[in-house]
Amino acid sequence: MNKAELFLQSHKMLASQVNLKELVNGFLKDMEAGLKGEPSSLMMLPTYIEAEGDVKPNDPVVAIDAGGTNFRVATVYFDDNLKLVTENIQHYKMPAVDREFTKKEFFDTFAEYLSDYKSVSEKIGFCFSYAAEIFPNKDGKLLEWSKEVKAPEVIGEMIGEQMLKAMGTPEKQLVLMNDTVSTLLAGKAARAGKAYDTYLGFILGTGTNTSYIEANKNITKTPDLDLAKSQIINIESGNFGKAPRTDIDIAFDNTTKNPGRYSFEKMFSGGYFGGLCTTALKVAADEGLFSERTKDQVKNLPELSSEEVNKFVCCTGLDENQLNLALVTVEDKEIASAIINGLIERAAKLVAANLASVILKTGKAKTAEKPVLMTIEGTTFYKLFNFQKMFEEFLQGFLSGENQRFYEIVEVENSSLLGAAIAAIVN
Repeated sequence: MNKAELFLQSHKMLASQVNLKELVNGFLKDMEAGLKGEPSSLMMLPTYIEAEGDVKPNDPVVAIDAGGTNFRVATVYFDDNLKLVTENIQHYKMPAVDREFTKKEFFDTFAEYLSDYKSVSEKIGFCFSYAAEIFPNKDGKLLEWSKEVKAPEVIGEMIGEQMLKAMGTPEKQLVLMNDTVSTLLAGKAARAGKAYDTYLGFILGTGTNTSYIEANKNITKTPDLDLAKSQIINIESGNFGKAPRTDIDIAFDNTTKNPGRYSFEKMFSGGYFGGLCTTALKVAADEGLFSERTKDQVKNLPELSSEEVNKFVCCTGLDENQLNLALVTVEDKEIASAIINGLIERAAKLVAANLASVILKTGKAKTAEKPVLMTIEGTTFYKLFNFQKMFEEFLQGFLSGENQRFYEIVEVENSSLLGAAIAAIVN
């Protein structure tokens, strides 16, 4: 082993030290417990949104996507050929990312963003990428913030109701859902011509989360469901609590806004991966892996973004890269690159465990003719160096033998907006 591998091994951060089978079993147990309302790190939130439904042509809706750092809004409808049409997309900044907002400021900002869309439609599909308890009226109460949003007064509020009130249009119909739910629906619509056994939505961008279709009879914590039907479940998988965290994971977690919450997300998602790498590199500097000149410069680095560490290992834009400039010798650069690549490999294995668990939970996709369609969105999944290749190797290796399952991956442009529109149209 080289210096970097020995360092990662000593801190139990090598991918080979992650037991995929144990992780999948822990994930499945928490899924089952969450559906029963028993103690679990996975909330398993019912959405009351079915994946089936008829669409009508030329029935415009307002589609909203709020998540990460962005807030987008558009007019969406199906044309006469039942093809989705998206018009007048506007991009804004998600409120309360840079500073703390009051409840009034927060919803007034939403209302301001939507002022040009008030007369477009009586229906609004709202993709809201944070943990919310959805009610049968398809509005949702915010349970907690993730992705470092700073608006504590909004926690516990009904998001749709408060937004419509701020807009002065309380009578409008609103369907609130998570981004993985809208992603699942967008993928299903995009591949409508092919038969799939089931559908799954997965996001790996600023944060991470997963949704899938569950039979109502298995959602025993929720009374009065039609047991003959099914609905989409928002897992809130970023909060999974049984992944093997190391001293470095915990040290980094303690620097974030909500230590102990969404600890799984903090091991690999784009909002946190740069910070985790920064923490690991500083520990490596303390332990003498770098030259003396590099050691002090690494220890004084500000928290690096995921984009910066990714560009470093991709060898792009190095002349302006803070990390590259802090590393004095060729050996220093090689060690830093090996540590980051090791953390990417571990991330790929953790994500493979997440998605393998959900595929197994469906009990479906056992033939190549009817696979599961996984609609996957997020720059971290598609852009992080070698991530997707390693992820698929881990997933395919696990989904073999007695666990053999078949899947396809699709990426759908503007999936959060399109899925939100579909939910508003068909529900």
